[in-house]
Amino acid sequence: MSSGNIRPGDRPIFRESGEESGSVDSVAGLRYTPGCRHAELPVLGNQKLIRAVLPLRTTPDMHKRYLLTPGPTQVPPDVALRMAQPLIHHRTPEFSQLFREVQEGLGWLFQTAQPVLTLAASGSGAMEAAVANLCSPGDRVVVVNGGKFGERWLNICAATGLDAHEIKVEWGEAVSVAAVADALHPDTRAVLMQASETSTTVLHPVREIAALTRASDTLLVVDGITAVGATDVRMDAWGIDVLITGSQKALMLPPGLAFIALSEKAWRATQAARLPRFYFDLRKERKAQAKHATAYTPAISLIAGLHEVLTLLQGEGLEGIFARHASLMTATRAAADALGLRLLAADHPSPAATGVWLPDAVDGVRLLTYMRDRMGVDIAGGQDHLTGRVVRIAHIGYAGPFDVITAVSCLEMALHRFGVSVPLGSGVRAAEAALLPGWPPAA
Repeated sequence: MSSGNIRPGDRPIFRESGEESGSVDSVAGLRYTPGCRHAELPVLGNQKLIRAVLPLRTTPDMHKRYLLTPGPTQVPPDVALRMAQPLIHHRTPEFSQLFREVQEGLGWLFQTAQPVLTLAASGSGAMEAAVANLCSPGDRVVVVNGGKFGERWLNICAATGLDAHEIKVEWGEAVSVAAVADALHPDTRAVLMQASETSTTVLHPVREIAALTRASDTLLVVDGITAVGATDVRMDAWGIDVLITGSQKALMLPPGLAFIALSEKAWRATQAARLPRFYFDLRKERKAQAKHATAYTPAISLIAGLHEVLTLLQGEGLEGIFARHASLMTATRAAADALGLRLLAADHPSPAATGVWLPDAVDGVRLLTYMRDRMGVDIAGGQDHLTGRVVRIAHIGYAGPFDVITAVSCLEMALHRFGVSVPLGSGVRAAEAALLPGWPPAA
C-alpha cells in the first residue's frame, strides 16, 4: 500500500507482526515489533499515512473489572444512561429547571441553607477557589498537613503568596484539636484542612475544630472531597465556613465537577479578599447560579448525571448513606485484622476507604498491578513515602457489601501468589460476619 493509492474513505489496513523482531514490511516500510498490531490509517485530503502501533490481543479479554479505588469510583448504570442522553443547551428553561433541582439536592447533601456552587473543575479547583476568594497576599493561614491532600493546601498557599503555618501530622493519624488551638492567632485568616484525608484514610475532627473558629474571625475551610456523602458533615450546624467536594467520590460521577458552599461569614470575607480571580470568582458564580444558570459553560452531561445521583441518594436518606459507609468500613477493617494486616488509620478511620500495611516482603506496586491486570480488581496504593507499602480499599459511593467481599478475597489470593501465607477465606469470613447483621432476617 503506498500513499499514492490512498483515496478518501479507504479503510485502515491492519498487519500483525511476525516472530522476527524488527522485521520490515517491504511495501509500507514499517518496522514491526513482536506482539503488536500496526494500522495504516489514510488521512483525508493530504494523501499521507498515519501509522499506529496497537497492542495485539491473541485471546479475548474476559476479565470482569472492579473499580474499588477512592476516586474515581463506580458510576451506577442509571447514572451512566442519564449522562448518555442527548445534550440540551445550558441557556434554556429546560436546563435551568434541571439545575434548580440539582441545587436543592446539593443543599440537602451539604446540610446547609447556603447556596452550593457547582464548578466545572476537579475538587482541587474548588480548593484553589476557596483560597482565592477569601484571602489576600501575605495572609496568615493554618494548614493541617496529614497527607497528600494536606500538602495540596500548602502548595496552593505557596502559589498564592500566603503565610502558611503548617501543622504536620503523621500519616495515619488525625490532627490534635489542641494543636490547632495552639496555632490560632487573632490574625489567622483561615484554617485549611481535610475532613477525610484520602491518602491516609484518616477522618479528622472537623466538628471540634469548628468549635474553635466559629465565634472568631478565622474561617474554617474544609476539603470534604471524600467525606461529603460518605459521613456526617453538618456545615451549618457545626459552623463550617467553606465546604468542598468533587463529583468522582461519594457522588458516583466521572471527574469534572467541584462543589463549594460558603457561610455568611465567608461571603463577607470575599468582599475584602485581594487575591486575583477570574474563572473562580465565586461572587460572579453566586450571582449567576441564583438564577439557576452558571457564569460559564457548565459540564451539562455531568450535571444531568448528578440529578440522577441526588435522586438515588435522597431515596436512601442521609442516615442510610452514613450507616452504609460505616458498615462497609467496619467490615473491611475486620477483614484486615483477620488477615493480620496492620491498619494505616488505626484510631481515626475514614468511612471512604481503608488503608492497610503490607508485609515487608511484598512489593505493593507489583501486587496492585497483578490484582488489576490479572485479577481485574483495581484498588489504590500508597502515595509518596507509602508507595509500595500500603494498599487502600475504597468503600465510597456506589459501593455495597459484595464490593468489600470482592476486594478482600482478591487481596487474599494475590498475597498468596506473592508468597504470603495468609489463611484463605479468613478475611472474607470476618467481613461476612461484620456485614451479616445488616441483612434483614429471612421471611
